[in-house]
Order: sequence, then structure tokens, then C-alpha cells
Amino acid sequence: MDKIKMTTPLVEMDGDEMTRIIWKMIKDILILPYIDLKSEYYDLGLEHRNETDDKVTVDSANATKKYGVAVKCATITPNAERVKEYNLKEMWKSPNGTIRAILDGTVFRAPIIVKGITPYIPTWTKPITIARHAYGDVYKNTEMQVPEGSTCELVCTDKNGNETRSLIHKFDGTDGIIQGLHNTDKSISSFARCCFNYAIDTKQDLWFATKDTISKKYDHRFKDIFNDIFAAEYKDKFDELGIEYFYTLIDDAVARVVRSEGGYIWACKNYDGDVMSDMVATAYGSLAMMTSVLVSPDGTYEYEAAHGTVQRHYYKYLKGEETSTNSVATLFAWTGALRKRGELDELDDLCKFADKLEEATINTIEDGVMTGDLYSLSKLDNKKKVNTEEFLLAINERLAAKM
Repeated sequence: MDKIKMTTPLVEMDGDEMTRIIWKMIKDILILPYIDLKSEYYDLGLEHRNETDDKVTVDSANATKKYGVAVKCATITPNAERVKEYNLKEMWKSPNGTIRAILDGTVFRAPIIVKGITPYIPTWTKPITIARHAYGDVYKNTEMQVPEGSTCELVCTDKNGNETRSLIHKFDGTDGIIQGLHNTDKSISSFARCCFNYAIDTKQDLWFATKDTISKKYDHRFKDIFNDIFAAEYKDKFDELGIEYFYTLIDDAVARVVRSEGGYIWACKNYDGDVMSDMVATAYGSLAMMTSVLVSPDGTYEYEAAHGTVQRHYYKYLKGEETSTNSVATLFAWTGALRKRGELDELDDLCKFADKLEEATINTIEDGVMTGDLYSLSKLDNKKKVNTEEFLLAINERLAAKM
């Protein structure tokens, strides 16, 4: 069988720990035997980031802007313990944060649904995709503890030196706390366009929610920007595809989501998205069964697993112990990137391969062959727990039969 050809490289970002081991297994067992892979490789493993003073992360993001499609392995964001463990020059920033800032993207996460693993909310029969605005709000806040008797004001000085003041609170008879939040029209507009474009790309309804009845300037600004951009740039296309943009209050959105069957994109402000993405992942069964893609307004895509580097399994692997690590999210990062590369380059065989590999993965699990985490969740009568490599080999058996 001739290998499937590629015309344009995708950017390949290698990572850390157990996911780095799985990354190589996926390539060796499921990608390279079938595809004449063209990739521009960047090693984002923590040691190499340290050697390059994190320049490799910036280079990988710029390469993604050049080629339009990337696939990323999970990486370590170091804390004080990791600085000692890896003898780092400094506590390097999150690679995901650096890449998101350069690409100006929005993260979309959706569950992978398989027979035998039932969501905790039984009406959820279709995936719910969470779109999180990954800029500003409480994550870029300024906050203070203030003593009793303080008067706190919001002060804005314009470029001509003119001040506008608004009283926050007078702390009479008690100490207290304050915080300042911000966002930008540019970032909110980028978020809106990413959401509308992704809804068109996936042909799904888009929901958006804030608390504009209480936050009449801050949250209302989000609502207004979304509404204005939709009306001016996207309404006709949505109508043509038969999909809907729907705005409501965040508390009403939560109630609607719980009662729904799924099958739409839920756009959330930064904090809401942080909370709701974990809630949705848990309710569907497992973070290891979540796809994740960073989408920029200019149509750049970076696919990755939604989970971390699986440190505990990596330490077992280093000791020579057997691991049963779920590789599905990492595998779907590869299929997502390969499919998008195929769509952009009009390579139908590459798109079909990505579809077949995903089908083979789901078939394997639904046939009862799965890693330990899924084994504990699955309601299938006949199921078998296998190790990390055995799971990928079982997928390959089913993939080969489809080729």
C-alpha cells in the first residue's frame, strides 16, 4: 500500500513525560506506516525549552502562523518543584499561554462520546463544545486587601491626562478586599469571530451567555460586541447553514445546558469557561476523552490533548512498570490536525484517513478493549483492560482493516 502524500507541512510540537512516550508510539504505530508525514518539528520538552530560554516555544507558534495547522503534545508548566527537578534556569511560562498569546486564539473543547461510558447527565447524547475566552478578567486582575476606613475608587486617566472617577466602596468599620478587572474590545472581537467561524466550520449552533443585567457595562460590552459582529458579518452565513446564534444570561444558560441533548458550542467568558469546561468534561466521563483545538480569527488551528503530561504514569514507566495510559485525546489531536491539513490542501485521502483512525479508536473501545481509566467507567459487559501499547496495537488492527 502506498503511503498517503502531504503537500504542506504541519507543525509538530513534542512534549513531556508520559504523553511524550505516547506521542512516539502513536506516530510509530498509527501515523508513519500510513502517511508520508511532512512536519516541521519543535521539541517543547521542558529540557529543550530550558536550553533555548523558551525561544523554541515562540518559534513553534510563529511556524504555526506560517503553516496554519499544528499538533501539540502535553507539556509541563513548571512550578518551584519542577525548577529543582529539572535544574531550570528559571520558572518558564506556560507554553500554552505563550502560544495562545501569539496566535490570539480561542480554545474549543469537546467530549469524545463512546458506547458504554454514559454521561452523568443522561440527556447529553451529543457533545457540548466549550469555547473559553482565554484573556483578561480575574486572570489578569489587580487586587488589594484594604484597611478599615479606606475609600476605594475606580480611576481612569485618558491619554490627555483627564481623570474619571467612580466610587467602589467606603470601608467603614471593617477591613476588606477589592479587585480590578479589564478586557479589551480587540480581544473580545477576536473571541467573537473565532466562535462564529468555528460554528460555521463545524455547522453547530452557538450559545453565548454573560450577566449583563447586573454588569451593565462590563458584561454588556461582551454582549454588544458579539451582537454587532454577528449582525454585520455572520448572520447571512448562519441563515444559509440553518444554524443559530443564541444569547442568554449565564444562569439561564446553565439551566438550558443541563436540560439539553448537547450538540452545540457554548461560548463562555474566561472564568465561566474555566469552570464549565471542567464540569462538562467530568459529566461526560473523563478529561482524557476531550478534544481541544486553539482557533485564531485568521483561520490558524492548533490541536492538542485537553489533559496534562500524566506524571504519575511516567514515573512508573521510568521504573519499568507497566502503564495503562489513555491516549485517545492525544490521538484525536493528531487526527484533527491531519484532517484540517487535508481540508486546507484539498487532500481527500488525508481527511478520510483521519476519519478512519477516529472510527478505529472508537470501535476498539466499544469492542471492550480499553485502558484502565475507561475500564473503571465502562458499563460494557465484556471488557478487557490493556496496557498503553496494547491499546494502540488494537486500534491499528481495526485501522488496517479499514484501509
